[in-house]
Amino acid sequence: MTDIRPFKTEFPDQALADLRRRIGPARWPSRELVTDRSQGVQLATIQELARYWADGYDWRRCEAELNALPQFTAEIDGLSIHFIHARSRHPDALPLIITHGWPGSVIELLGVVGPLTDPVAHGGTAADAFDLVLPSLPGYGFSDEPAETGWDAGRIAGAWAELMRRLGYSRYVAQGGDQGAGVTDAMGRQAPAELAGIHLNFLRSALAGSPPAATSAEERAALEAVTAFRTGGFGYFLEQATRPQTIGYALLDSPVALAAWMLDHDTDSYYKISRAFTGGPPAGGLTRDHILDNVTLYWLTGTGASAARSYWEGGHPQPRPAGQAPAEVKVPVGFTTFPDEIFRAPRSWVEQTYPSLSYFHQAARGGHFAAWEEPDLFAAEMRAAFQPLR
Repeated sequence: MTDIRPFKTEFPDQALADLRRRIGPARWPSRELVTDRSQGVQLATIQELARYWADGYDWRRCEAELNALPQFTAEIDGLSIHFIHARSRHPDALPLIITHGWPGSVIELLGVVGPLTDPVAHGGTAADAFDLVLPSLPGYGFSDEPAETGWDAGRIAGAWAELMRRLGYSRYVAQGGDQGAGVTDAMGRQAPAELAGIHLNFLRSALAGSPPAATSAEERAALEAVTAFRTGGFGYFLEQATRPQTIGYALLDSPVALAAWMLDHDTDSYYKISRAFTGGPPAGGLTRDHILDNVTLYWLTGTGASAARSYWEGGHPQPRPAGQAPAEVKVPVGFTTFPDEIFRAPRSWVEQTYPSLSYFHQAARGGHFAAWEEPDLFAAEMRAAFQPLR
């Protein structure tokens, strides 16, 4: 437990007053000239979000929810890393570290804390219990912003392994989606002795690199979805991977610009989020309050630019020795494909990337932010994927 300190979330009233003051005089562009999101975040959605953010939203509720959980910081590799450490009351709980992505934070994982640490109260058994470690990525939320380059997925993976050692865990598993999938993949390749297995819900290599061959109908559909995203939805990715500083000026200066940028991730999640503000059937845990909890955290911590830089780091990984191929993931790998994901990763693609695949399942609901959208379903996937490793 060396150098682990309790942490409490607490922002002054002045910070919240300044946020509302900045929302009010926002300058609006004219309405989009199409009826869908093909030109970006729709004016009606962002105006209703801003109205509710200024007049109806209560950050103190979210602050209390965070402070009801055990939060800590630890100095690792020169950075103060924030994390939630929620232990189960069941003595044989399996330790699990989950890494969030962008534009997310630990807030997108709050809904899974109960189902994973207290499964008996959520339709499971004591044998399904997990101890949870939920860290904030460097430059996100309450974790320090790196003051130097080099904080790629591999370096973060090493920091996570050190964090789990400091917490005293001699055996644990790891999970991640989006940016968290890159970190969890790196943990599997580094293979610290304590890591028993990993689970992913996003095949990052097929989107960020070259997708595998497509011969079956399922593979062709996945390739079509990958191509469509690269041509019509990849704008945020390219900007953050190449010019994070440039977009950072808007994200730190205007809360409305920050919210619009964070909403414009992928088609499925955008429409689910938009419904929370413009009417329509609710989408799992994507309520207007939960959405604004996450956006407000980015604003109050001033991490719009530093979080964007994580994409730049992904494009500038630390070099390997000449001629050295990436290490293989040899620990057991679980993978869940959620139907509304950017693309539905076929089992054949996952097996090519992870020959040690031990669990594969196509979930009934959910998209890119699976733990946020469908926390109970996500928890059920964790139980099933890691059950053989207990």
